[in-house]
Amino acid sequence: MIKFSNKLLVSASVAALVSFGFSGCMESATPTKASIDGGVNYPVVNGKTSSYYVNTQAHNMTINNGRVPTKDEYNAWNSDVMPDGTGLPEGEGTVTEGEEVYEAKCVMCHGDFGSGGGGYPALSKGNAYEMYKTLTRQRLKPDSDGPSRFFGSFWAEASTMWWYIKDAMPHPATDTLTDDEVYSLVAYVLNVNEMEIDGVPVDEEYVLNKENFLKIKMPAKAVYEPVIDGPQGPENVRKFYANPDNFGGQKVARSERCMTNCQEPTVHVAEITVGISDFHPPMTSVRDLPAEEGTSSFDAKAAYTESCAMCHDTGAAPAPGDKGAWAPLLAKGMDGVYKNGLNGTDAGMPAKGGSSLSDKEFKLVVDYIVNQSK
Repeated sequence: MIKFSNKLLVSASVAALVSFGFSGCMESATPTKASIDGGVNYPVVNGKTSSYYVNTQAHNMTINNGRVPTKDEYNAWNSDVMPDGTGLPEGEGTVTEGEEVYEAKCVMCHGDFGSGGGGYPALSKGNAYEMYKTLTRQRLKPDSDGPSRFFGSFWAEASTMWWYIKDAMPHPATDTLTDDEVYSLVAYVLNVNEMEIDGVPVDEEYVLNKENFLKIKMPAKAVYEPVIDGPQGPENVRKFYANPDNFGGQKVARSERCMTNCQEPTVHVAEITVGISDFHPPMTSVRDLPAEEGTSSFDAKAAYTESCAMCHDTGAAPAPGDKGAWAPLLAKGMDGVYKNGLNGTDAGMPAKGGSSLSDKEFKLVVDYIVNQSK
């Protein structure tokens, strides 16, 4: 959660919690210690937890927790990079090198200069220190500008960026980047956010390494609450959420039960009514679909090179002409192939490969690929 003066700006995750932010409202058994999010757990007593019966047989069953991981398995999993530098490996990379990696493996999803696109988040919208100031903005009117929440303006720790890139990017070829490539990509992201490290602008020739990485100061770091760093972090979170006043919740006495008409009559409820004409430009009530543009001059091969080759020519996805890889896909019929491409797959392909092609154009690109693979 970010706090500015007496105003609270609640993150999406905290907002979900606040919607259930009623401490207590249970009865009977004495609750155990509050959980880290401010809720409480009630022990099972005489087949009930608080006022509710439970399946005691299920509670008493033996759970198979699997096996102890091998040392290599554990080390592969235990790759956390913490704000204090724990887990951060040696290595280095420049902004220029990061731009080369970005253009080769990231731009198709995150857009030019991290501007976003293809359903994937933007990494920058300009100068981080200026964008940080937008976090106090609230949309009080339909056309008001809201806060800009991007890496430079909103994230509290740069270590999260390093860790996430290393473990989860590029999608779907995760954990394939070298440590130097990750340093380069982080340097590039800092550059497009127009950030500084220890007073030095992260320009094209800047070399990011472990030593100066630990000097990165994120603009939003100081305004997050509660403080989660250090050994007292979990306890700080527990204490913060134990008091509903910290996040706009209500503390309800455990003897009370309220399921309907729970709002205090003295509370002022403000409703925002927005008509179609209030938008700029005004919204239309026409429901007709736009006429689909012709595709007679559409170049499927060029579209493939621009939008698909990055994955299909690098081994991240079946390549055109790879009959062995395409055979099981084609066995399901072209309708299935089209559907997977248009909607995306669980294997990591975004809808339409993250492109802005129309459905008809995208199917022509699929036909181009398939015709080479029969």
